[in-house]
This record gives sequence, structure tokens and C-alpha cells, in this order.
Amino acid sequence: VICKVSRNPAQPGGRALGIVTTSSETAFSQPPEVVYDFVTNPANWTKTYPGSNYVGKLDDLPLKIGDTWEEGGPDSTHIYTWHLAMAMRPKLWVFNSVGNLGHDADGNGGRPGRITVQYHFTQPGPGITLFTRTMTIEAYKDSPLPDGLFRTVNPANIDKYHAAIARELEAVAVGS
Repeated sequence: VICKVSRNPAQPGGRALGIVTTSSETAFSQPPEVVYDFVTNPANWTKTYPGSNYVGKLDDLPLKIGDTWEEGGPDSTHIYTWHLAMAMRPKLWVFNSVGNLGHDADGNGGRPGRITVQYHFTQPGPGITLFTRTMTIEAYKDSPLPDGLFRTVNPANIDKYHAAIARELEAVAVGS
């Protein structure tokens, strides 16, 4: 986990910006296309991600650059609107939420900031797919994000997410 604080002179008064980055990686025996297709489908997140209880406004899958969808946090009252920024199957998938993070169902409330999530897929050896997930949260110190969000993105929870992906991919393989 990397934490740093910077000042953004472009903001009035040079508001202090806090940046928190968490990253975790897991090796899978499935091909990168299989891992990529599973983790880049937000409909699978409620089965795997400890902080995701709702995913909605998914139109056509697979998602295309510029598509948006929403995800509800652990209590399903804090909504994050996600935007797909990059999709390079089976190597890279990047999405972000900018603006009022954790707003209500009507788009009200939340805190100003940005979350960027990057999924990176490599093949360090034959039959191995290394999936790396990196999340960067940027928030103003004078408008802090809820502590519950940071408990959710704790590296221990990210490791639980990776274990759940392995479980789900194994179940798909057994069911085939």
C-alpha cells in the first residue's frame, strides 16, 4: 500500500489531496482471456468483491470504452458511477469514477474525488496468468471519504477478492 499527500496548486487555496494506492496480484492457471472475460464483467463483482452488493445499468457486454455502469458499496446506499477508460483484451482494463464518489441513487451527495482501477494481465510462464489489480483513490483532505470505503479497499479484502475469483473460475471449469 502506497500513501502520499500532495497539494494541487490548480485548486483554490491549493487544497491538499490525499492519494491511496492498493495493489494485489494472483497467478491463475486459466488463460488470460478467461481471467480477463470474468473479471471485466461487472455482473460478476457481487460474487467476488467484498465491497460490492449491487451492480446496475449494465447495457451490452462486453463493455466498450466510454461505457458507464454503477456499483453499490457494502450498504448499497453509496453508489459509484464507473466509466471504462481502456479495454485491451486480454492485457489491460482501466475504469474510473470521477466526481461525487459514493452518491445516492439519485446522484446526490458523495464526496469529490477520483478512483482509478487498473486490471493488468501478464503471462510470466507457460500456463500462468498473472492478474494484477491496482486501485488509486484520490480525495481532498478537507472532504474525506468515509472510513468504510478504506476498510473495503484494505489489501486483505483485495486478497479475498482474488481468492473468490479463483473459486468462481474453478467452479466454471468444473461445470464445463
